[in-house]
Amino acid sequence: MNPIIAILKEHKVSDAKINELFQTLTENPLMAMGTLGQLGIPTEKLQQLLGLVMQKPALIKEAVLELGLDFSKVEAAKAQLQK
Repeated sequence: MNPIIAILKEHKVSDAKINELFQTLTENPLMAMGTLGQLGIPTEKLQQLLGLVMQKPALIKEAVLELGLDFSKVEAAKAQLQK
């Protein structure tokens, strides 16, 4: 299992909320970061999670594919951020 998804599940984040989070991440990464902060995950785990997201972007792709979402939206969002 993807480590990002594993941390979320460890803190009892529902599958629906995980899908919603990654959907937001594919459309608006900055908004997803705010959403992560509202999940009630303890600070040290949240920092670990954010570190994974920022340091290993390939994990985002893996999680998106594992969840069956459209990765092309992630690529479009990334291109938009680089403008």
